[in-house]
Amino acid sequence: MIAKLAWRNIWFKPLNTLLSIILLASSVAIITVLILLQKQFEEKFSSNIDGVDLVLGAQGSPMQLILSSVYHIDNPTGNISNDSAKVWMNHPFIEKAIPLAFGDNYRGFKIVGTNSDYLDKYKAKIAKGKLFDKNFEVVVGSEVAQKLTLKVGDTFFGSHGDAAEGEVHDHYAYKISGIASPTGSVIDNLILCNIPSVWQMHGTHEEDAENPEQASTEPSRSEEDEHFHTEACNHDHEQHETDMTLNEPNMEITAVLLKFRNKMGIVMWPRIIAQNTKMQAASPAIEINRLFSLFGIGLKALEYLAYAIMLISGISIFIALYNRLKERKYEFALMRINGASRLQLLSLILIESLILCFVGFLFGTIFGRFALGFISNSAEDDFKMTFNPMEIVWQKETMLLVATLVVGIIAALIPAIKAYQLNISKTLANA
Repeated sequence: MIAKLAWRNIWFKPLNTLLSIILLASSVAIITVLILLQKQFEEKFSSNIDGVDLVLGAQGSPMQLILSSVYHIDNPTGNISNDSAKVWMNHPFIEKAIPLAFGDNYRGFKIVGTNSDYLDKYKAKIAKGKLFDKNFEVVVGSEVAQKLTLKVGDTFFGSHGDAAEGEVHDHYAYKISGIASPTGSVIDNLILCNIPSVWQMHGTHEEDAENPEQASTEPSRSEEDEHFHTEACNHDHEQHETDMTLNEPNMEITAVLLKFRNKMGIVMWPRIIAQNTKMQAASPAIEINRLFSLFGIGLKALEYLAYAIMLISGISIFIALYNRLKERKYEFALMRINGASRLQLLSLILIESLILCFVGFLFGTIFGRFALGFISNSAEDDFKMTFNPMEIVWQKETMLLVATLVVGIIAALIPAIKAYQLNISKTLANA
């Protein structure tokens, strides 16, 4: 009965009620987004560096090297000599070394030259087809296959660089040999091939660029002629060219993911490599901790803003309840005459405030998840990273609910005490 009366009292002045709910829902929505974003962001970044102690790459920013080689969300610092890298890859300290070679993309999804160890690292299985075992055979990640509606046996031409609008390499076509199973890691958004495919693709391209006179003497062709010319060229390449292998001298790769047998190497190698080579060895753990600390400053600022809005919301609820108490003191006096106890009046005010806070929390969590869904879509386009709006972080979200209800109790405390102390005879006499 009291709860039903409290619900009706809340909507006696709907504009005041809506203002309080909107303010509270806004603060809860911001905090909900931060809770989910921080948890999933840290989980995704931490899971992707599992099994990677150091990353060997070209000199430059260590953070850039980690972001480009491990997370594929930045440009690489440059290339390194494959022959030089092999010296360190075959070191007795090394348990596993996974080479990576970048250079092209297909419709915005990066084509990465590597080996089967890269799939093993992320526990990716071949869901359809088979692993690449020839040049220009590729395994596509589950997200790539789904978004581009690719299937085993399809062929496509890569574009130079990381941008989908880059120059198309139409002298070799990639053929999909397999589709990887979903892993929830970066590999879902990559197209994987062997490293000689990357070398052969760019080797031919560079040769064409070095002989522009020969290219300029070719007569212009229609689109249909171009199609048959491309197929003829591909057939000619297959018939007359020997595919490159991993033993090619003087070739370059982009980076190497290293896992150590002896953990002392993690401490010693960055200094040794910097002093003795033109390469660098960066620690993913150190760089990601730096990233989290920078990321955390922004999250903390938003969190403080959200709690400030929650405080303003609490003040708004207090003002609404206090003003309503002054307007309804004669009503409360009549309720007392008709048998209502002091405790029931106190409970009525508290329940009104708690209902306001619970409704604000409910809408806030819903709005927060919609906002995270929007952020996820943007992150997916820019960084090939998705977030799950439907995840529930029970501990932190329960604490948020408790904090919201505490705000409601504090806001209602003074009006509730005044209702409890109401002098019936004096109030009715003044009426």
